[in-house]
Amino acid sequence: MVAIVYTTTNNVQDARKIAHTLVEEQLVACVNVIPNIESVYRWKGNIEEENEFLILAKTVDKNVEKTIDRIKQFHSYELPDIVVLPIIGGLKDYLDYIDTNTS
Repeated sequence: MVAIVYTTTNNVQDARKIAHTLVEEQLVACVNVIPNIESVYRWKGNIEEENEFLILAKTVDKNVEKTIDRIKQFHSYELPDIVVLPIIGGLKDYLDYIDTNTS
């Protein structure tokens, strides 16, 4: 099975560093960095609003925990938004690509 590890960062440099590290270490096959998303959230009793960068990292199930740990090492947030979205289907050739390009 394959999954998407989702996280956000507050700047493009952190997003790119995380993306390149994950791909270089073959923890993930591909990362999409989506700029300029607007996030509204509750933090320490206040409603906050920030522009962020969304990271979608495609990996295999066996690498999910290692991917999360690696993201945490580079992340600047006190509590990083890291969630895993299981992929329940898709183009078989692309799903095979994810499997082939991770270690």
